[in-house]
Amino acid sequence: MAKITKEAALLYHSEGKPGKIEVVPTKPYSTQNDLSLAYSPGVAEPCLEIEKNPEDAYKYTAKGNLVAVISNGTAVLGLGDIGALAGKPVMEGKGLLFKIYAGIDVFDIELDEKDPEKFIEAVKAIAPTFGGINLEDIKAPECFEIERRLKEELDIPVMHDDQHGTAIISSAGLLNALEVAGKKIGEVKIVVNGAGASAVSCTKLYEALGAKRENIVMLDSKGVISKERTDLNEQKRYFATSRTDIHTLAEAIKGADVFLGLSRGNVLSQDMVRSMAKQPIVFALANPTPEISYEEAMAARPDVLMSTGRSDYPNQINNVIGFPYIFRGALDTHASAINEEMKIAAVHAIADLAKQPVPDVVNEAYQVNNFSFGPEYFIPKPVDPRLITVVSCAVAKAAMESGVARINIEDWDAYQIHLRELMGYESKLSRQLHDAARRNPQRVVFAEGTHPNMLKAAVEAKSEGICYPILLGNHETIEKMATQLDVSLEGIEIINLRHPNEASRRERYAHILNEKRYREGFTLEEANDKMFERNYFGMMMVETGDADAFITGLYTKYSNTIKVAKEVIGIQPGYKHFGTMHILNSKKGTYFLADTLINRHPGTDTLIDIAKLADKTVRFFNHTPAMAMISYSNFGADPIGSPAIVHEAVDVMQKEYPEMLIDGEMQVNFAMNRNLRDIKYPFTRLKGKDVNTLIFPNLSSANAGYQLLQMMDSDTEFIGPIQMGLNRPIHFTDFESSVRDIINITAVAVIDAIVEKKKMNK
Repeated sequence: MAKITKEAALLYHSEGKPGKIEVVPTKPYSTQNDLSLAYSPGVAEPCLEIEKNPEDAYKYTAKGNLVAVISNGTAVLGLGDIGALAGKPVMEGKGLLFKIYAGIDVFDIELDEKDPEKFIEAVKAIAPTFGGINLEDIKAPECFEIERRLKEELDIPVMHDDQHGTAIISSAGLLNALEVAGKKIGEVKIVVNGAGASAVSCTKLYEALGAKRENIVMLDSKGVISKERTDLNEQKRYFATSRTDIHTLAEAIKGADVFLGLSRGNVLSQDMVRSMAKQPIVFALANPTPEISYEEAMAARPDVLMSTGRSDYPNQINNVIGFPYIFRGALDTHASAINEEMKIAAVHAIADLAKQPVPDVVNEAYQVNNFSFGPEYFIPKPVDPRLITVVSCAVAKAAMESGVARINIEDWDAYQIHLRELMGYESKLSRQLHDAARRNPQRVVFAEGTHPNMLKAAVEAKSEGICYPILLGNHETIEKMATQLDVSLEGIEIINLRHPNEASRRERYAHILNEKRYREGFTLEEANDKMFERNYFGMMMVETGDADAFITGLYTKYSNTIKVAKEVIGIQPGYKHFGTMHILNSKKGTYFLADTLINRHPGTDTLIDIAKLADKTVRFFNHTPAMAMISYSNFGADPIGSPAIVHEAVDVMQKEYPEMLIDGEMQVNFAMNRNLRDIKYPFTRLKGKDVNTLIFPNLSSANAGYQLLQMMDSDTEFIGPIQMGLNRPIHFTDFESSVRDIINITAVAVIDAIVEKKKMNK
């Protein structure tokens, strides 16, 4: 992990707009009518409805997705009592985490009040605004009473994350670490160093999960908390031990199975770790310096199962694994509380997730081949996209079963889809593509079977039921790579096109290709040579019916792939050119961009073909095309050069294909802004229509346009490039394509093959 400097931290928080969060409108506000609906007089109507039925606040306001992060700054993470205002950057940061991990909006509220009674009254007074309250960085023991009272007196979820967040994540880690060590929670000896809010909450949750209180020893700054001591508050007395033979950490930890540290750095020595039981579990969670470093603990006991609060070591105990999803499940059921049942449900959901195969996005984030359950991975990583569905669903179900939910979730599959779409992990379009492919999976050839991304995509596509993969490449190389990536090749066909066993197939393919192209100077000898190349061989598999679709592009230059596709597959009748398209799924809608890959400097005829193919392809994806042909000029303003070519193409299209909704040439801003276009150019055929398809004047503008959008807008999903106009389902990838990109293209290729077969069978 890179060292964070003071200068970098201050610059991060100050540059641009100061702070880390902002409020963004969710309704239109560009017209007077919009403003009249948003405020006076229109706003009166929802007010009156909420007056009649307070529950309607969840329907007409942001309450159901709004959490208050509230602190008085008396125990700010590692900084202590620095005051409410000084703690504000932390509360803003917590708001950011709520938003990016669970889509929850946050108001951070810093109360300059240390008196627990006054603090409680202030929170109660503002509570109607929110669907939930996250208490943060409030010192013990006041935090216990504040949370208890607010939970009793409010009808919305209240949780002090410093207590319960760490408790939930560390409990999940403890259950899994015990499983790795082959130990039972009811039998292990646990030493807890620290007696603050987090330590007390963790230990109580361990007890709820089966730990025996008589097997627990807790220490504070004065040593072992025993019944002999007279300086204990209520929370410490609960865990006071009756043992009189131990007073120090060194004495308490001898023979212990578990160490939980929520105290200060460097208090646990290597000798202490050596004195613990076989396969000791050490959770050193002091931040930023743990009670013992990972390196020291591993050197002392190679069999130690270790967790820290740091991201640069295995098994990080990070509250972000829990609190966003706990509140997500609570908010989505309009829960009146976050109770023990919901917390325990979160524990088991998080623990179980660590035992499942890890998605590729997690491995890529940590630059490993594959995490697998064991000593170095028994807690899910914070970037795991499955947390939103797994934990939120578990918490929501627990809320319903325990009686604190005000509304019930009936369709859990739909709820999971909603959560994935909320976070941008899945769009409606990509889900439809995958579902359609799964209904009739086809045989798909993957050209670069030795490329790790293509190999993983083929394995995952088979696992998801999208296709029956065929990998081209050397058996030994692919099997070795599969072992390194820890993926299964079961049920996946591998073809080494250069192996002697494939000689007869190569010869058959060469004869077929020679017969198709001999009038173009393509000799049989040349055709035989071409069959040792992946793209020729793979495309011939599709051409001859030995496979249904072909995916290529990670290694091969586009110019070469395009040449092979024309020679082997050919262009559809009625066209002289083919092209590609990228689909953009954004918050504003779905957009189709062409041609983003094939035609460098299209003339009029080429642009006409691209437009016709785009119309056909957009309809293939169940959208009605409204096409704008793009230029730097508007409707003949520049009569020479590129605009003139686009202008001529539009003229031909409108005369020969009057049923197509197309116009131009026009600048992008007029294409995308209906009101601006209709006022300035009321004669356009696109009047009153929202453009969803953009035809660019050349490859440079199309390619640069979609890549610029891709780099600037992380919330938009990009699918492509999608081939338009070849005789068979041959689809290309970019060399930087991710596993998910390749899977999306595979789904498109499968659907393409299904449609192709239906046409042939008519």
